Amino acid sequence: MNYRHIYHAGNFADVLKHAVLARIVTYMKQKDKAFRLLDTHAGIGLYDLASDEAQKTGEWQQGIGRLMDAQMPSQVAELLSPYLDCVRELNPDGGVTQYPGSPKLARMLFRPQDRLSAMELHPADHETLHMLFDGDYQSRITLLDGWLALGGHLPPKEKRGVVLVDPPFEIEGEFDRLVEGLKQGYRRFSTGTFCLWYPLKKAAPVADFHEKLKALDIPKMLCAELSVRSDRETTGLTGSGLIIVNPPFTLKADLERLLPFLKERLAQDRFASARSFWLRGEQESA
Repeated sequence: MNYRHIYHAGNFADVLKHAVLARIVTYMKQKDKAFRLLDTHAGIGLYDLASDEAQKTGEWQQGIGRLMDAQMPSQVAELLSPYLDCVRELNPDGGVTQYPGSPKLARMLFRPQDRLSAMELHPADHETLHMLFDGDYQSRITLLDGWLALGGHLPPKEKRGVVLVDPPFEIEGEFDRLVEGLKQGYRRFSTGTFCLWYPLKKAAPVADFHEKLKALDIPKMLCAELSVRSDRETTGLTGSGLIIVNPPFTLKADLERLLPFLKERLAQDRFASARSFWLRGEQESA
């Protein structure tokens, strides 16, 4: 209950998460039928990067701050445009002081038929999020532990959807909770696209996490990871990863174009790295 994303909004981990989320939402819009985005740990939705909290860490300067005016190959620019165009829309005078969290970003990309269900447990953050979407008939904001939503709010009535699970990792056992949460959610909504975020840092049990995910025997699981620096001399966040269940069929190719650029642009030392691979799937990686 102590976590505040404002200190980290727009950082390199947000860039990866939001760039991929925007690709998934864009893909979902290729069919006319409505879909729902379920965001289990939604935060406040919109972040002021000029605030004292954001300025205290300045993490956004090493993330979205490096992308807004960056020169990039045309293919990369096309893939990033749904994400970056939303950020630009919020900052019409240039630069970046307003940054969208996941629910706001997705909502900006929606068509009239698409819907948002956003869960937030922290009372003050829930109130801020609720005010942001007040009067928006396409959005439902709920004061709830997001882990419970994986049981009670699935499947969506639209029968198409994306489930974003982005816990703050402020307590022990979050990797295992991700595994159990996916197991529960997939049981109820096996056709949905699930996107699970996790941190990369020294001693994080990532290999064990991947093995437990593979043991769920879910047919298609794609992994994307981006590290911006070495973890040898720090216990802090050095990268992040995403597990995408039932990914869009184009996403692997998109990641192969995006990740090398993001690694080069967001690198903080020579040990920066990026990779995408199948945990489970027809092209399962070794």
